[in-house]
Amino acid sequence: MAYETEKHILSLIVENQPGVLSRIVGLCSGGGFNIESLFVAETAEADISRITLVTLGDMDIIEQIKKQLNKLINVIKVIDLTHRPFVARDMALIKVRARPENRAEILRMVDIFRARVVDVGALFYTVEVIGDLEKIRSLINLLTPMGIKEVARTGTIALPRELKKRSK
Repeated sequence: MAYETEKHILSLIVENQPGVLSRIVGLCSGGGFNIESLFVAETAEADISRITLVTLGDMDIIEQIKKQLNKLINVIKVIDLTHRPFVARDMALIKVRARPENRAEILRMVDIFRARVVDVGALFYTVEVIGDLEKIRSLINLLTPMGIKEVARTGTIALPRELKKRSK
């Protein structure tokens, strides 16, 4: 049975140890699949980190990847969020040219997208936007004619939603 290629979001709970990330990336590159985004940070516990890895693949490939990841010594848990409820966000910083004639329009766009200006200079505004990938792409597309100088993005971070208990 052939599966469609789809985007998968894997959430890995790992020991916060040197070399863990390089072993995970090495496993991915050795398996011949591309990482679309990768985000790593400590959790509430300093010795534990969460890695959010986004990739494309069919179910057979993803199952193989998950099995290999679970075999790595510092990996505590691998969760595939793809087919379960989850909350995901990306964040971008966008440095956009702020000509006097465009400043009010930029501020309106920032307001509409519930973003915010985090730095104001003589020539540029730096805008922070948080949301899903489509929201970020849309704001970037609208700001492009103004003159974007730089964009920095986090990639996706995600957590599973709490499952609601059924009432009897």
